[in-house]
Amino acid sequence: MSEKREFLDVSVDCTVFGYDDKQLKILLIEQKKQSPEHIPLRALPGDHVYKGEDIDDAANRVLEELTGLRGVFLKQFHAFGKPDRLKQQQDREWLLNVRKDLNKHVVTIAYYSLIKMEDFAPEAASFANKTEWVNVDEIPRLGFDHNEIFQKALATLRFDTENYNIAFELLPKKFTLSQLQNIYEVILNREFDKRNFRKSIKKLSNLIPLNEKQKGVYHKPAQLYSFDIKKQIEETDIIY
Repeated sequence: MSEKREFLDVSVDCTVFGYDDKQLKILLIEQKKQSPEHIPLRALPGDHVYKGEDIDDAANRVLEELTGLRGVFLKQFHAFGKPDRLKQQQDREWLLNVRKDLNKHVVTIAYYSLIKMEDFAPEAASFANKTEWVNVDEIPRLGFDHNEIFQKALATLRFDTENYNIAFELLPKKFTLSQLQNIYEVILNREFDKRNFRKSIKKLSNLIPLNEKQKGVYHKPAQLYSFDIKKQIEETDIIY
C-alpha cells in the first residue's frame, strides 16, 4: 500500500519598493498584537492563493487586501519552497492565528512592485495591523523567510534597472535626464558620472527625445524625454 502524501500549499509574497527622490524603501506589514506583552512581527505583504485563482490575480488581490494598493507594477521573480520555511515558532503562531490551520510546507511565488511613494497611501487591512515604509538598508528581522525574499527582490530590481530600464515606472510621462539619473543612483546605490550616464542612456531604443523643455524653473530649462511604454512592456513581464 502506497504512503499517503500531502499536497503543498501555495502563497504569494510581494516586495513593494517605494521611491521618494532620496531613498529606496520597502513596504512592510505588522501583525496584530496577540497580548499586551506580545512583540509583533513584521513581514512582506503575502497570503495564500485561493483554489482556482490565477497566481497573478492572487498577487494583486493580496496586495490590495493587506495594503490598499491596486493597479501597480508587479513582476513575478522567484519561487521559494524550502520544506523548513515555517520552522520558527513565532512564524507558525502567526500563521495559525490568521488561517487556523498549518501546512508545514508552503511554496510562495514572489513578486516585486515598484511605486513612487507620493502617489500612493497604503492602508493596513485584513490581518495587517499597520503598514510601514522602511529603508532598504535598515530592514529588521522579518517573519518567515521574508529577509531572503527581500534580498532576492532587491537584487532582481537592480538587475532589471540596469538591463530592462524599468525605472520609467517612477517617472512622470515627461522627464529630464537628471531625474532619470537620480532614480538609477537611488536604486543601484551608486553615483554615475553625468556625462557617461547620458551618453549610455541615450542609446536606449525606447527613450524618446521630445521637442520640449522644462517650464517654470529658475535654472536653464532641460530637454524633456519620454519612454515608449509599449516597447517597454514587450521587453518585461509587467502585470497591471
